Amino acid sequence: MSHDEHTPGKTIVITGSSDGIGRAAARDLAARGHHVVIVGRSPEKTAAVARELDCPSYLTDFARLDSVRELAGRLGTDLPRIDVLVNNAGGVFGPGRDVTVDGHEKTFQVDYLAPFLLTGMLLDQLVADRATVINTSSVANRLFGHVDLDDLESSRGPFDARRAYGTAKLEQILFTRELHRRYRAHGLASAAFHPGIIGSNFASAPGSALGRIYQNPLAKRLLGSPESGARTLVWLAENCPSPACPSGGYFARRRTARPAGQALDAAMARELWERSVRLSGLDHVLPKRHDTDATARTDGADA
Repeated sequence: MSHDEHTPGKTIVITGSSDGIGRAAARDLAARGHHVVIVGRSPEKTAAVARELDCPSYLTDFARLDSVRELAGRLGTDLPRIDVLVNNAGGVFGPGRDVTVDGHEKTFQVDYLAPFLLTGMLLDQLVADRATVINTSSVANRLFGHVDLDDLESSRGPFDARRAYGTAKLEQILFTRELHRRYRAHGLASAAFHPGIIGSNFASAPGSALGRIYQNPLAKRLLGSPESGARTLVWLAENCPSPACPSGGYFARRRTARPAGQALDAAMARELWERSVRLSGLDHVLPKRHDTDATARTDGADA
């Protein structure tokens, strides 16, 4: 199933859309005639974007899994359909290892496990609507990422915030590919993308390992704008899956890109999925009847 370019009227849920890339994408997609649903953490910023675009909004905090579950319940009840779910919320934290109220390392939870949980809780509806799931990843998956299935919480050795962030973004790509393998035959599509090195507030946490770069006034002049970072997201939301942007792929600048080598490890993707189901509490929620090892292609070449 492919969509013609600029097909109007999709219902597009974007997490992390009260600022930065998410807000820029929401503005662009709303201007193109889509029904955008804003999801943010800041009440003031989220309300402001919702007023500007005259669209519904929801508050959530990915550092609390109960908040994510509540969001999923409200979206599933309020929205007649979801054509695109964009897992865009995330951030860089540090410099020390921080643990959430759920007992998970904060970067792992906010950037990976919470989006996994949200997608899993909405999976029945996403499959029924033949939706597309888009995950905002980063080139950090190649620069810093390394998945250790026996240490997903970064509890061994000195904590490295850059590695934690890059690994979470790598895990998003593994999730994207496994989502494709399990559910593409049922009509669900998925994609991950690198928005570029963007000057936004996502690395604004005090002491953030990358914050000194992203928040430096001089460096900011050399970084891309949120609008430029949103272009690939908008393109995927309107066109995935299609021959130009196949399901299961990783993209940058609206083209297929090469992720870290671990992202192509099918066995790792399957095991990470199973562990994520348990860690997120989806054991009794995820609709296993859709799970398939059928002929859905995992090489990112689906059309």
